[in-house]
Formats: sequence, C-alpha cells, structure tokens
Amino acid sequence: MELAVLNTAGKETGKKVILKKEIFGIEPNDHAIYLDVKQFLANKRQGTHKAKERAEITGSTRKIKRQKGTGTARAGSIKSPIFRGGGRIFGPRPRNYGFKLNKKVKQLARKSALTYKAKSKAIYVVEDFSFEAPKTKEYKSLLNNLNINNKKSLVVIAEPNKNIYLSSRNLQESKVLSVTELNTYEIMNASNVVFVESSLKNLQEQA
Repeated sequence: MELAVLNTAGKETGKKVILKKEIFGIEPNDHAIYLDVKQFLANKRQGTHKAKERAEITGSTRKIKRQKGTGTARAGSIKSPIFRGGGRIFGPRPRNYGFKLNKKVKQLARKSALTYKAKSKAIYVVEDFSFEAPKTKEYKSLLNNLNINNKKSLVVIAEPNKNIYLSSRNLQESKVLSVTELNTYEIMNASNVVFVESSLKNLQEQA
C-alpha cells in the first residue's frame, strides 16, 4: 500500500511511502489481538483490593448465646460472616493480574492491529515536525488540518519529544507515543493512527 506524505498543514508534499505487507498487510489474527489487549489491561490493574475475613475482624470471641433452646441456629462468634459486621467469606486478596505472553504473539497482535487500520484507511503519514515550546493550539491545529480533531487519534513519533508530548497532554482524544512504546491496545483504541516519517521508517526497519 502506498500513502502520500502530508505536511503539518494537511497538504501533500509530493513524497510517497510504501507500507510493508509484512506489517500492514498480513492476515489479521483476532485472538492474538484479544490476548495482547487483555494482558495490557491486566498489567494496569493495581490488584490492591482487600476484604477482611473472620480471623481479621475486631470483635469478641465469646459465644454470643447458648447452644440450645433459643429456637434459632447455633452461633459461636459475632465475627461470623452470617452476621452484619462479620468477616467476608472468601473475600478478595491482593494479587497480581499480569500473565506471560510470548513475544511473537505480541508482534503478531500489533501487526494485525496495524493491518486493520491500513485496511480502513485510518493511517496518515506526516513529515517530521517539532514545536519550539509546548503549544496545545499548534498541536490541535495539526489534527484539524488532518480532519481528525474530533476523533480518537494516536500520533507516533520516532523518539520521545517533551514539547510534542506536553502539547497533546490536555487533549483527551489524542495520545502521543514513541515508536518503541507502540502497542496493540493503543492502536485499536484510536480511530486514526498518525506516523511521522521517521517513526514509520524505524518501525518498518525493525520488522
């Protein structure tokens, strides 16, 4: 697939780039995408949830009523889970939700996600740009020129750039990542993916 390289004004520069079939034209694997996104979200979970069980509740251990003759079920502790204020049965404990996923599965998932974006013509290539200072207005102007201002967008740059990152931080619908940070979840979560020339070149050289 061939794409025109645009400038920050959204106009064609006359240059063309070819998207590699090995990255943007494979047979998508939906299950690989599912596993990679599942792992990404699982790794973001804190897993700090905790409920007290009956051994951890503060309260008396005396037998609260006599064993027989009350007409109700026998009860030995006020901390029993059947009473209000008692412990919780099998409550949640702190845990790590992360799980292992093979490197090749993650690579397949990312290529599958990029293929879906290429098929839906949701990939743009912009010539390299930079801001002298953090300016949200300039960043928003770039998105306006590409007609993707009101859609979820992902801008992929070659290497971390503080000014570009800070310019985008106030916009909820747009995110900036370096090519080494690119992942399946962010690709699938965005309606449009914008590569700068150098980041696309780096991505295709890595494959």
